Amino acid sequence: MNVRTITVAEVLDPGNQPERTCIGCRKKGLRSELLRLVAEGSGSSAVLVDERRRMAGRGAWLHPSESCLALAVKRRAFGRALNGATGTAAVERRIMQGTNVAAAPVAATPTVQPESGSEI
Repeated sequence: MNVRTITVAEVLDPGNQPERTCIGCRKKGLRSELLRLVAEGSGSSAVLVDERRRMAGRGAWLHPSESCLALAVKRRAFGRALNGATGTAAVERRIMQGTNVAAAPVAATPTVQPESGSEI
């Protein structure tokens, strides 16, 4: 039986991560850099963002940028990638939240002291 050991450097190497193609700009990127999108079931035409990348069904991938979103809408890529799904409100909301979070300053979080007796 052949057993191969894997080093930490091999695991963390970005070359070992799967690549996906953005439906907006059509450029390949690491799966961790892109948003996974799925069509909402039950006959709805809404597109949902699959944050955990676990939802059932066919997925499409999009860079979390306004420019890629605009290109995907212009090219009508959502309908082709997700079998007729066109409602992109949830995707737009998620991308706008991401850009606002990046622009907002990070507030210092206060440290919380453990209660007496809970130290180990």
